[in-house]
Amino acid sequence: MRAVTLTQVPGTPEVTEVESPRPEAGELLVRVRASSVNGFDLGTAAGLLREMMEHRFPLIPGKDFAGTVAAIGAGVEGFAVGDAVFGVVTKPHLGTGSMAQYVTVPAAIGVASLPEGVTVRDAGALGLAGTAAYDGLASLGPIEGKTVLISGATGGVGTLAVQLATAGGARVIATAKPGPEADFVSALTEAEVHLVDYTQDVTAQVQALAPGGVDAVLHLAGDLAELTALARDGGSVASALGFPEAPEGRTLQTAMVRATPSAETLSALAGQVAAGGLSVPVTSVYDLEQAGEAFTAFGAGTLGKIALTVA
Repeated sequence: MRAVTLTQVPGTPEVTEVESPRPEAGELLVRVRASSVNGFDLGTAAGLLREMMEHRFPLIPGKDFAGTVAAIGAGVEGFAVGDAVFGVVTKPHLGTGSMAQYVTVPAAIGVASLPEGVTVRDAGALGLAGTAAYDGLASLGPIEGKTVLISGATGGVGTLAVQLATAGGARVIATAKPGPEADFVSALTEAEVHLVDYTQDVTAQVQALAPGGVDAVLHLAGDLAELTALARDGGSVASALGFPEAPEGRTLQTAMVRATPSAETLSALAGQVAAGGLSVPVTSVYDLEQAGEAFTAFGAGTLGKIALTVA
């Protein structure tokens, strides 16, 4: 099969021919139709995860997938060959990822049925970012009626978090540079999003919008300490990039975002997309053979999600 591969890390991804995988007990073999590029994939290629996870070479990156079940391993129930599915590769090692024509995935977690009304392209860009946004907001506690600050609002996780937070009844303050970035974030939802220019004094801007401090912070970019200090006493802070520490003398609920792509979470996200309440912010699409270009584009900075289609 054709697959994006790394022969070493740090390394440059290339598209090569590799042996197709076979499902082991408890696994599904999925014919991949779409995937996407995440920061996790760039971190893998840069060698940032060498000390954290086992690497198996040639290493196929990729966490997100959408496609159809091609074969079923022993002991798997609830799926049939031909089923449309999507999700996140959850294996404890790196090397057998989804940027390929086929991928094997555990049937117990990280995979859900793809409902009608959700395109394969969108589903292939939803799993990891959607789960991170969903779980990140959940870790903040109830947000209805609360003021929530979302940093990094222009990225894949941030764009979905803005939509989920406003749909959940929160007053959202989001960081975005004036111009195309701010316009992009404002267009994500019909609800008002209060924008903060992260190239200027973020603290002053947020304090002007929330003089008593924000109720919650979802940290996806920027200075964690500065943003944590903007939460009111008794508020909550969750970060995808580190563990928040409450300033001395302050009481805060803190958490590091742990994205767990359960079937329930994936189905909830896809259901909102199918119902029209959530849009997957795909702004550019590359085919598998252009994966190197997609990695470069992501590294240069992009709005929303970069999708990969697989022939």
